[in-house]
Amino acid sequence: MTEFRWELPTRGDGRHVGSVSAHRGGFEFLDQVVLAAELSGLDGIVAPYDPAGEESWVVAGSALRQTRHLRVGVEFHPAFGTPVYAAKLSATLQRLSNGRLDWRLRVDTEATEAAVRGDRVTGGDRYRRAAEFLTVARGVWNEEQVLPGRFGGTGFEFAGEYYDVIDGGFRGILSGLPFPVVHLSGNSPEAIELSAGHGDVHVFDETTDGVDDAVTSLRDAARKSGRTVRAGLALPVIARETEDEAWARVLRQWREVHPEADAAEVRALALDGARWSGFDRIGYTRPIGLVGSYEQVAQALSNYRTRGIEIFELAGRPHIEELHRTGEHLLHLADPAGRTLAGQENKS
Repeated sequence: MTEFRWELPTRGDGRHVGSVSAHRGGFEFLDQVVLAAELSGLDGIVAPYDPAGEESWVVAGSALRQTRHLRVGVEFHPAFGTPVYAAKLSATLQRLSNGRLDWRLRVDTEATEAAVRGDRVTGGDRYRRAAEFLTVARGVWNEEQVLPGRFGGTGFEFAGEYYDVIDGGFRGILSGLPFPVVHLSGNSPEAIELSAGHGDVHVFDETTDGVDDAVTSLRDAARKSGRTVRAGLALPVIARETEDEAWARVLRQWREVHPEADAAEVRALALDGARWSGFDRIGYTRPIGLVGSYEQVAQALSNYRTRGIEIFELAGRPHIEELHRTGEHLLHLADPAGRTLAGQENKS
């Protein structure tokens, strides 16, 4: 079954581009978004890393507390703390949530964001550090139960360029838990190589040239490492009953930022199929996503699936309303085999 996840808001939410309503922020609003995702049939949510937004670990912990079935991904930068500390935080969250936590390491951070954090590791060094981070985190993690009984760890040793561990390893209630599923991202060769050696899922951003070549590169690199890594795609989506209605929604949002714009200017950013390259101009973090009727967007998602994409990270604003639309009108069209009774009967 194809997985569909939703990117949570990190700076509140509003009905207009660039606005944050006082009534659409705080824990209560986040709880409503998270519950809307679970009620709408999404498989998971992602708490994004945002230097100027809410702390993703807090958001993820709250989301795990509010739900019973959703997988919750926490996106963070390796510089936020040591891998042992991240692993200990995660062990607690795994135990309390019945193993529903995922990791999303943010490695391809822009230089401006790195300067805000005081992070002086740049370029290819970021990927070497991330590889060590994941090696150490997995090394201290014991998926098999280890009984307490002595002070210290379970013998894990590591001496690297960025991290050193002596007698590491979790015991007692911190052991016997599944390690978080590791999601990595980025379209660069370095990002793909990192996923091939250390990731479980690699999430691409759509480009004007598509992601087919990148998915092929991921498969080849993972195969050389003797591993299998699932491919994902992050996409903002505006879908409505008809194509005209979807484009009318885009135009309304566009005019909130560019009041004098006309429909031709908006349509000029359309790519092939249902792809549109103007999302970053109406408040989204990624430029390319899908616009069209529910059937058109579902067909585009199905086409991605035939080309190797197994996980979709969707985004839409305002969040609660778009989540309900996605669950009611889109998911069963995009994945009939996994989300309709007829599809399940045909599979059996």
